[in-house]
Amino acid sequence: MIGFAVAGCGTTTPPPVTVAAAPVPEVEADGSFKIGRPYQIDGKWYYPAEDYAYVQEGTASWYGQDFHGKKTANGEKYDMNAVTAAHPTLPLPSVVRVTNLDNGRQLNVRVNDRGPFHSNRIIDLSRRAAQLLGFYDQGTAHVRVEIDATESINLKNLALKEHPPEMPKVVAAPRNAISSMALAPVTATPNEVLPAAPKSATPKQAAPPAAKQPALKPLEGPPTRVARADPGRATPGYFIQAGAFSDPSNAQRLEQQLNTLGPVVIEPVTVNNAQIYRVRVGPFANAAAAEALLDRVKGFGHDDAKVVRE
Repeated sequence: MIGFAVAGCGTTTPPPVTVAAAPVPEVEADGSFKIGRPYQIDGKWYYPAEDYAYVQEGTASWYGQDFHGKKTANGEKYDMNAVTAAHPTLPLPSVVRVTNLDNGRQLNVRVNDRGPFHSNRIIDLSRRAAQLLGFYDQGTAHVRVEIDATESINLKNLALKEHPPEMPKVVAAPRNAISSMALAPVTATPNEVLPAAPKSATPKQAAPPAAKQPALKPLEGPPTRVARADPGRATPGYFIQAGAFSDPSNAQRLEQQLNTLGPVVIEPVTVNNAQIYRVRVGPFANAAAAEALLDRVKGFGHDDAKVVRE
């Protein structure tokens, strides 16, 4: 079990006083261990890795109500009142020590989600973590993030024990009958005499010549790429609308969570003179295809997801 504590640093020379953090709900630690493949958000590539020497300074932000109760990137349930965080590349789950360089407070935080996707931010904390670090009202803070290698590896081993990865299925090689006609002739070494082959009762028949295979025609043109749909320009068809947000970073987080299900599009629209970012999966050729995937989208905790038609 990971202990959480806050340390407040003053401007005087005496060492900071360590104060026990207020009680926080237990994290639903039922997620799997995850690294993930490289991914791209808004033209920027992120490369997840097991980096147990990670230390970085930058800007921290926090996220809350829009994702409360929904699944994180590694399958846990996000609780904005728990001490957790989202990071673009660190292992999920892992533990980091976050130091608010503006006030000296420190906090050990469990990383179980992906984000933030702003170029100038390095970590997204839960609402409770932001409160404990003293920047909830400001929204952002200048922080240092250091991974706790020992606790992170312990979390990895625990997650792998509870949710072992599925072993790849190996298909057995086919067993074909081998004809003597298909075997290469045996040749003798200089000091070896091969025994005479037994006389066959019937004369051997020559193997039919192998059919000549047509030459492969080179591909014409560049390889095919799957392009992300142009935001704001709806493609005709059926879509699953997974969510709509006023904050584009929340839309980008949901896009990253759902991109394993298929093409995900963020569409900016204006509703009541306010900018809204809709996150949609699709397009699908028909309503039945969209409905078949709707339950999987809802499985991420987005119960209000629905099928729409453009």
